[in-house]
Amino acid sequence: MNRKIPKKELQDEELAALIIDYNDTFEGVLGYRRMTFYINYFNHKHYSEGYIHSLMRALHIKARIRLKKSNRIIIKPEQVGENILARNFTAEYPNQKWCTDITEFKISGQRKKLYLSAILDLYDRSIISYVLSNHNNNKLVFDTFDRTIESNPGAHPIFHSDRGFQYTSKTFKMKLDENGMIQYVANRKMHR
Repeated sequence: MNRKIPKKELQDEELAALIIDYNDTFEGVLGYRRMTFYINYFNHKHYSEGYIHSLMRALHIKARIRLKKSNRIIIKPEQVGENILARNFTAEYPNQKWCTDITEFKISGQRKKLYLSAILDLYDRSIISYVLSNHNNNKLVFDTFDRTIESNPGAHPIFHSDRGFQYTSKTFKMKLDENGMIQYVANRKMHR
């Protein structure tokens, strides 16, 4: 009854209460690194990750692993070109080899996404054309391709892309054929 509780033990008890509180607040998803960050940030402290980790172990608290949700299904491409580039991503003259892809951007503070479709000339790594859209669809890729043809009439490059559904569609293959282009589609699984 007369035992004086050491300072370290009091600190451990306070931190244990904080860890339990943060664990409940964040629904068990914080590992020891993020737990340490939040405790230090919100309480203006400098506790080590090892210290917080040992307290979490003593409390039998560990992060609940969150599985990433996926609503994608594997689909078979309609058209696939041969591997004629053989990883040779250099070109000896303009309009010999073009590469394309779509990049997704998350708009800060919103639930919207923005998609950038661009075509690059491997000769000098310049962007020949690009289109921005709120939708990742065939129209985005077709508009980018049409713009490129308008600004480069008579070009007949090897056209390199991944196996995105837009690039492996019969319609896109038809556009390439109409413009005398050879398609090379990178060999990887694709999702939609």
